[in-house]
Amino acid sequence: MPKYQFSCEVIPQYMPEQSSPADSVYGFAYTVTVTNTGDMTAQLISRHWEIVDANGHVEEVRGLGVVGHQPLLKPGESFQYSSGSRLRTATGAMHGTYFCVAEDGERFEALIPMFVLEASGNAPTGRTLH
Repeated sequence: MPKYQFSCEVIPQYMPEQSSPADSVYGFAYTVTVTNTGDMTAQLISRHWEIVDANGHVEEVRGLGVVGHQPLLKPGESFQYSSGSRLRTATGAMHGTYFCVAEDGERFEALIPMFVLEASGNAPTGRTLH
């Protein structure tokens, strides 16, 4: 087992009540579960997201923590949170990284796998691309 490792699972959901297709506004929510799959306690310090819409427009989001938290996770522990994003197109994708620091001072990044944001009514939800 790697000493320093967080795994991330993301479940996206289209939010029609937060969308206005006539105005090219599509709202999405996503729930992220971050799990310490390493063997050392570590803290999630910051995030970096890349959000891409169907037109190829890329928005980068950087910031401290997630939803106001910088969770400290022991091996096997998880932290789950929900957040959201808006696109100008009905489809897009997101991916990113979390910057983490282990209790011994080692710094590492945790990959957030790419996932699809899709507003079509018949699209499956909960797809995560690896």
